[in-house]
Amino acid sequence: MKILVLNCGSSSIKYALYDMDSKSVIASGGAERVGLDNAFVKVKLPNGEKVKVMHDIPEHTEGVKFIFSLLTDAEMGAIKSLNEIDAVGHRMVHGGERFTESVLITDEVIRAFEEVSDLAPLHNPANLKGIRAVSELMPGLPQVGVFDTAFHQTMPDYSFMYALPYEVYEKYGVRRYGFHGTSHRYVSARACEFLGEDYNNVKIITCHIGNGGSLAAVKNGKCMDTSMGLTPLEGVMMGTRSGDVDGGAVTFLQKKLGLDADGMSNYLNKQSGVAGVSGIGSDMRDLENACKEGNRRAQLAEKMYNYRIRKYIGAYAAAMGGVDIIVFTAGVGENQASMREAACEGLEFMGVKLNNELNATIRGKEAIISAPDSKVKVVVIPTDEELMIASDTMAIVNKQ
Repeated sequence: MKILVLNCGSSSIKYALYDMDSKSVIASGGAERVGLDNAFVKVKLPNGEKVKVMHDIPEHTEGVKFIFSLLTDAEMGAIKSLNEIDAVGHRMVHGGERFTESVLITDEVIRAFEEVSDLAPLHNPANLKGIRAVSELMPGLPQVGVFDTAFHQTMPDYSFMYALPYEVYEKYGVRRYGFHGTSHRYVSARACEFLGEDYNNVKIITCHIGNGGSLAAVKNGKCMDTSMGLTPLEGVMMGTRSGDVDGGAVTFLQKKLGLDADGMSNYLNKQSGVAGVSGIGSDMRDLENACKEGNRRAQLAEKMYNYRIRKYIGAYAAAMGGVDIIVFTAGVGENQASMREAACEGLEFMGVKLNNELNATIRGKEAIISAPDSKVKVVVIPTDEELMIASDTMAIVNKQ
């Protein structure tokens, strides 16, 4: 079975075509600057080479159409006919409370997804464009929605509720939803496979640390808490997002800076975090280099970044009554040894003991980085959200 995975953003379309018999990626790439000038598609060729193909992409249907043409291209393609594609799996960002698991996309599902679009105004409409593009180009092809928020729907109410007047939850659905759920689900389960542990009888803290970052407390196979909230802004400090910040500071700054709601949202989401504190940018590699050169603001940003990850790890260990496994994943989590070391520093009191020498050598591969006598296993597990989406899609299609 061949499954195409689509991740449609407001101005981008990422794709990966899986051969599920071998669970291998046979084609991948992404369209960028959709709806803008100088649009292009990056394509990873079968031999591993990457090429950039310029193409006018005024909207998502044209983008998906062009991706389909690349998949069947004589030189760059991986299949001879689109009929080889058995189904399409879509990354869906915000499912609200309606979606607790992946679903076959129907008219009813689309209507329900549209109803929560105001919770993710940049992402949900773009996800729908991808669905409609496939429907237009390949009518009748099964499509499955896999939701970022679904894994976190097992959180208890005392964990997901905000201490706001209850009617805003009833009227507007204001609560913690969490994101990166497909990644947290994949790496928590994969860590147990890797370690030979029973997923349903273990306490795990998953740290998805990239330009956006979130942590999750996973107890006996179910998410108990997660750091992102109603939106992906809450939680740990991120590349350009502030993470946790006093609501009073938000209203204070809004008045001082003369910003409206959209302006304040942009300030917190795109001008804050590592970039805002350091003044350098959001790339952690650049930050690490600046720290080595003695840049004080960079050093402050790095300390804040690592401290907040460590604080959440401690909080989630307390929330679950302990922790058995800590997982690091995503771009920074998989590749930056200094962050992993700093995030675990001082946690010996709860049984965490890192093998710093081994940790320093690990980049982007599965590994145990805790010391042999550590009571808590600390591991690096590269995430694979696309494979998770493809697997869910195949399972749902096979049930039909």
